[in-house]
Amino acid sequence: MGLRDDLERFREVGEKRREDLADFIQYGDLGGSGPGQINIPVKIVSLPEFEYDQRDKGGVGQGDGDTPDTGQPVGQPQPQPGDGDGDEDGEPGEEGGDHEYYEMDPEEFAQELDEELGLDLDPKGKKVVEEKEGPFTDLTRTGPNSTLDFERMFKEGLKRKLAMDFDEEFLRELCKVEGIEPRDVFEWARGENLPVSMAWIEEAYKDIPDDERGKWASIEAVEENVEREDVQQKIRREGIDHVPFRREDERYRHPEIIEEKEKNVVVVNIRDVSGSMREKKRELVERTFTPLDWYLQGKYDNAEFVYIAHDAEAWEVEREEFFGIRSGGGTKISSAYELAAELLEEYPWSDWNRYVFAAGDSENSSNDTEERVIPMMEEIPANLHAYVETQPSGNAINATHAEELERHFGTDDDEVAVAYVNGEEDVTDAIYDILSTESDDDE
Repeated sequence: MGLRDDLERFREVGEKRREDLADFIQYGDLGGSGPGQINIPVKIVSLPEFEYDQRDKGGVGQGDGDTPDTGQPVGQPQPQPGDGDGDEDGEPGEEGGDHEYYEMDPEEFAQELDEELGLDLDPKGKKVVEEKEGPFTDLTRTGPNSTLDFERMFKEGLKRKLAMDFDEEFLRELCKVEGIEPRDVFEWARGENLPVSMAWIEEAYKDIPDDERGKWASIEAVEENVEREDVQQKIRREGIDHVPFRREDERYRHPEIIEEKEKNVVVVNIRDVSGSMREKKRELVERTFTPLDWYLQGKYDNAEFVYIAHDAEAWEVEREEFFGIRSGGGTKISSAYELAAELLEEYPWSDWNRYVFAAGDSENSSNDTEERVIPMMEEIPANLHAYVETQPSGNAINATHAEELERHFGTDDDEVAVAYVNGEEDVTDAIYDILSTESDDDE
């Protein structure tokens, strides 16, 4: 097996692991993992190994017992009784395939989920934890000589030279035209946009030898017989012996101050625990929320999680209680958002990224969604509000909360996502719908 084959095997193993990850999210036992460590069950596969070419395998052995036979390559195990060559019939197995667990932390889980779902969430830092000097890109008019931006100053001086220079030799030839006066030369130069002063022309006119005056009959004769040379040609021919610097050209480099921002996030998980939320619905909530928690924990430097349970009233619970708790009361979803707004006061929007995820069977008390929940969702600043409807048997007659949210916010809102989970097979799509909404907003 060559190196290319080995690399291909590694790729296949990586793809298989991502498939295992998707299956685990939808159908696996989430209880085997903790907040900081995710255990993904994978089938035992033989990973590729690099080995020497057969021709360089080494010597041969000689001996008896457990030692190799004559001519057997060293390191090759002896055939054992009962070992088959793969062509013999064997007894059918009665046990399932062997599995092991692949352990990954939330950061690796987030990377794998990004690859599996094609996500590209780039969390924004909010809270400034450190200021440090960056590259010397800021410019000021004063500073130590060691920080003088000489390259910039030279460019400014060179631009000035190009703007101020003119073809001196051509103007001197114009001064030799018969009967011409300095004023005539100046007017011609001004018409040609040459940056020459009257004083320079008068000085040049005065220096013309008497025997050269009247050399040309007219300006037209000079233009026809004397080739003009622009500044760029002159510089290429003679080089630069003088660049006109000015004090105003001086700039001093200072380091840019870079703010190191910590990526903080608080995730509020809201769950309906009323009497209608039976076991299957609760399981779908857990199957959707748990990977979302792991994903965001892996994406941010510091992740805090708040869990709110509600029926007609809302209360804060620990994570261990969140997925299993159940009550017999009615449903008033707005009570959970009221508590969420109160708890989020500890996490200022200026310092924290916020996600508010709610889930239930879409049943709610009359007019509560329109009159209370929607206004509160609009009032609570967050990267993303999401609602996950869990209805294993399809929509119930009075399960309208998700539809009302979708109708109000639409399907293109960057800050609100609505997902429907009727069974385990819908979980991955729901997670994608939620996280891709936030990814689109960041792009």
